[in-house]
Amino acid sequence: MNAMMSAVATPSKVVSQVMQAAVFRAYGEPEVLVVEERARPVPAAGEVLVRVHAALASIGDHHVITGKPYAIRLTPYGGLPGPKNVVPGQCFSGVVEALGAKVNTVKVGEAVFGQKSHGAFAEYVVIRAELVVEKPKNASFEEAAALPWGATALDGFRVAGLKPGQRVLVNGASGAVGTWAVQVAKAKGAHVTAVCSARNQALVRSLGADEVLDYAVEDFVKGGARFDVVFDLVGNRTNAECKSVLLPKGTWIPCFGGGNDWVGPMGRIIGAFISFMFSGKKVGQFVTSPNRENFVQLKELVEAGKAKPVIERVYSLGEVVQALTHVGEGHVRGQQVVRIAG
Repeated sequence: MNAMMSAVATPSKVVSQVMQAAVFRAYGEPEVLVVEERARPVPAAGEVLVRVHAALASIGDHHVITGKPYAIRLTPYGGLPGPKNVVPGQCFSGVVEALGAKVNTVKVGEAVFGQKSHGAFAEYVVIRAELVVEKPKNASFEEAAALPWGATALDGFRVAGLKPGQRVLVNGASGAVGTWAVQVAKAKGAHVTAVCSARNQALVRSLGADEVLDYAVEDFVKGGARFDVVFDLVGNRTNAECKSVLLPKGTWIPCFGGGNDWVGPMGRIIGAFISFMFSGKKVGQFVTSPNRENFVQLKELVEAGKAKPVIERVYSLGEVVQALTHVGEGHVRGQQVVRIAG
């Protein structure tokens, strides 16, 4: 009976404890973030409490904090008139600290990674148990925090129906998603042409790219139709130019920012659907959301040595503003990670 009473009392003991977290209460540039103490969360039924070791600082987090494009404020990631969830951060890795009721898929002490709409820029986060997966044994916590971002590449090539032997162009191959796109396409047996800056060519080749084009001196549009899939992470060419390099029945995957402050690139993407409509070629648009199947695939790719996260820099929690400022400036090289626990 005493043991049972002790087990029941544990949640209230957790509630009384505090944690450090990066918090924002109004939209703005990353400087709106302040690190402060908050109550440590408690897992509800079906949830787990994870002690966060590292979190990814992504362009998605930058959009959430700035509230731009404004349309993001109407999604679960945003809120009106101010942010609904004051602790941002989506992708993370860490160690399971406690389990809510009815959780039997993970264990206390297990090293995991996962993704949710908010809460990762903190020492502890609660998340649905099905959205965390065991960390790859050959990946550090910093590397594991970057894994969920690779799901964008998985979803994009799934929409395109990528098959072995097909030819893929990745425009923006050295960025946070681009480094994943090159590796996922190679793992699927594609021939990959990567577009990046001269300084990143060696990196992109090391990830498996068959051909690498320096965008400052080589124009991928020249050469005509020769790709089955164009994975566009930059959005610096017109719809017509992207369509012109696609083979018959090829697919353009637009996955980039820019556009106006209201709907971002959606205006251009809608225009692309119209211009592609009678061409036999298609626009592969999709929305990536946390998905256990994707996380398991990414774990397997990393453990098999077929893919690896590319970490440009690791920041401390106190440097989260610098991390997100760098992300917002563009031209990142792989992922930016915030280390939260040692």
